[in-house]
Amino acid sequence: MSTHAKRERLLLADLLEASGPDAPTLCEGWTTRDLAAHLVVRERRPDAAGGILIKQLASRLERVMDEMRAKPYEELIQLVRTGPPRFSPFSLKQVDEASNTVEFYVHTEDVRRAQPDWTPRELDAVFQDTLWSRLERMARVMGRGAPTGLVLRRPDGRTVVAHRGLPVVTVTGEPAELLLFAYGRQGAARVELDGDADAVAKARGTKRLGY
Repeated sequence: MSTHAKRERLLLADLLEASGPDAPTLCEGWTTRDLAAHLVVRERRPDAAGGILIKQLASRLERVMDEMRAKPYEELIQLVRTGPPRFSPFSLKQVDEASNTVEFYVHTEDVRRAQPDWTPRELDAVFQDTLWSRLERMARVMGRGAPTGLVLRRPDGRTVVAHRGLPVVTVTGEPAELLLFAYGRQGAARVELDGDADAVAKARGTKRLGY
């Protein structure tokens, strides 16, 4: 049975392949080759992947990233598509689903929405609800860097508080779009912001909320 993570993995691999190694992404300074290298390091080089979050390991991460960037692009795509080796925790279905559903969705959109002619994907209600449940769990952590109070709101009225404070900005959109906003892709997220004009400008201009 296919999982959300598996589906997004294959979609991302196909998109990276079709885009070629030099296409832009929403990840600042990264081409599709850089993004592919990041995905491979994250799953296959735990000795270096910690540098994503731990500053002391950042130099090692960059060295390993350079090694990956030097590989043939086709090899990187194949490593992304086939997934982690059997000994990796990411090879476990439950870990893969928990860790990679959001990761692969966001990075797929990083590639898609960097193109001038992109259009929104039609996502089914089950997947939207899955992304909403992840957002509910992560919102407080991701929103801690927000410069204002921040409430994320679905069109049906369900909300989650990402950051307490005043003034409050309410961001309304489908879960997938709210997730992109919370991951710092504010400029590409199809959302509406309501609140004091200065606060809205601050919330929209924040480079990264959390993560």
